[in-house]
Amino acid sequence: MQTTFVWFYLVFPVFLEGCRCDIKQQKKIKGPQQLAPYEHYRVVEGEIFMMPCIQSVKTVWSRIEEDTGGNRGSSFDCGREFASEVKHSGKYTSLNGTSVLHLQVVEKFSLGCFQLNETIAMLTKLSGGNIFCPGLTCNNNTGVVWYQKKKTMAEMNRDFCNEEGRLELCTVYESDTGVFFCDRQISEEGVMWIFRRAVNVTVIPRPQSLSPKIDDPSANMTEEVEIGRPHTLRCNVTFYYERKRSLKVEWFMNYGGNMKNTTLLHTNNTVWGKENLEWFTVSQTVIIKEVTPQHLNHTYTCTATNAAGRASVTITLKKKNQVKLPSLIGYPFVAFLVAAGLGIILYVKWLELQVIYRSRFQYGKYDGENKDFDVFLSFVWSPPSAQVQEDLTFSSKSGPFCKEVKEAAQKVSTCMNPFNSGEGQISQTQLEVLLPQVLEDLWGYRLCLLERDVLPGGAYTNDVVLGINRSQMLICVLSPEYLTNSNAVFVLESGVQALLQKSVFKLLPIWTGGASASLIQTDTALSRVVRRSLNVLPSLKWRSETSPTANSIFWSSLRKAMPYNRNRTHPVLMTQS
Repeated sequence: MQTTFVWFYLVFPVFLEGCRCDIKQQKKIKGPQQLAPYEHYRVVEGEIFMMPCIQSVKTVWSRIEEDTGGNRGSSFDCGREFASEVKHSGKYTSLNGTSVLHLQVVEKFSLGCFQLNETIAMLTKLSGGNIFCPGLTCNNNTGVVWYQKKKTMAEMNRDFCNEEGRLELCTVYESDTGVFFCDRQISEEGVMWIFRRAVNVTVIPRPQSLSPKIDDPSANMTEEVEIGRPHTLRCNVTFYYERKRSLKVEWFMNYGGNMKNTTLLHTNNTVWGKENLEWFTVSQTVIIKEVTPQHLNHTYTCTATNAAGRASVTITLKKKNQVKLPSLIGYPFVAFLVAAGLGIILYVKWLELQVIYRSRFQYGKYDGENKDFDVFLSFVWSPPSAQVQEDLTFSSKSGPFCKEVKEAAQKVSTCMNPFNSGEGQISQTQLEVLLPQVLEDLWGYRLCLLERDVLPGGAYTNDVVLGINRSQMLICVLSPEYLTNSNAVFVLESGVQALLQKSVFKLLPIWTGGASASLIQTDTALSRVVRRSLNVLPSLKWRSETSPTANSIFWSSLRKAMPYNRNRTHPVLMTQS
């Protein structure tokens, strides 16, 4: 049993003499979180410095400019690292004025024992590591306090040793990469200075003797190429960490597949890819400007080399087979698809196409049939008023609001012109009142109005169909009241059916300001044929605020849409005086 204990002590002495972190823990020493009302800090030019924070509260330090009467100058946030410069020397005060800090930045070469490499430390991950406070050989380093960022090492939950300015970390982690600060106190002329030095720590992985790994292409892989086109050979390699990188990625061409007869190919710039602490990727490419049949006879090898070893893969090239459908099968099949697509479109949109063709291209082809009326006018009062009832007083079929005046040998029709009235009055006039006056009295068209030109006592449906058949054109004033009136909707549906059956008939919807085309999508009173027809029919829109004047776009468009009967002399059209 005693022999076993002796053997254990001889083989594992590190457990007896190593870092005893549980015994040599750093005592809690006053740090920046308990900053005194007045402190003096001395740092070295070029090293990282960080203004302390007061009681873990974010503090802004502003420099006191003595030359400007104590005004505040440049400022620094506590906890923010920056490279110190000589010009940063001076007095700083917190915003609340309770603490003052004097910062002195000394030139690096003014230190008698300054060494450049002493501010750099490289530690191995998951191993123990030592960080030495710079200037150990020329200063008394007792009472050194170590910081990682803003916290002292004593405030961090980890194992470490601190002996005479040497910080020994029992376990190094990847998060230790960064700046460590060591503070020591120096007394000069009765003033206690905190001399802060910074050490830049880099954590590296444990050295691994691993050869590179080629991720792409795979071994014995075949790539397809097109003759006469350029092609890119790409090699993606994963390398593992090395303290001194000695990597190399190359492409070789082997003539006729002979591995001994090879040629080094010219590669482009190396592209570095993903990278972390333990590995990184490299991509190397070769561009074949024009692939020839000779390239298909050779093989291509990618080699990756580092200090640990070498890896390689060999690939071949083959001609890409372009898939072509035989013309006897492919062309008829494509033609069938096109014909089927057109057939589906015609089937779905046949009604709209009929309406568009008859309303825009077929109208006006005279078939020799005389019509009793030029226009069948359909509207619904919205809403009726005393003024409307007074305005709508039709005298007879042959020409209300007109009187015949004969002078010499010439007969001239003199009619009431609604545009001669005040503009404000016209803007208040309903289209249902204004439209008959303009069409019949001013422009001289023969109107068919059910309430005036059809004898009472007959069937409403027969009267509507007969009136539409006796007219060249149907004008429907589509107001919200019109679209919800069953009798008016029947007139509109009869007009659509007449348009689909006759090429000389014309249907013109006029949307008033209170209605819009969107209403036809939700109105259940309209049939599907009427809704689809209204979407493509040429139409006009009446706006009471812009349409009343004689020269407006509405009346100009309406004049162009009106029919013309070649068998009768067109009346003299009176314009706005």
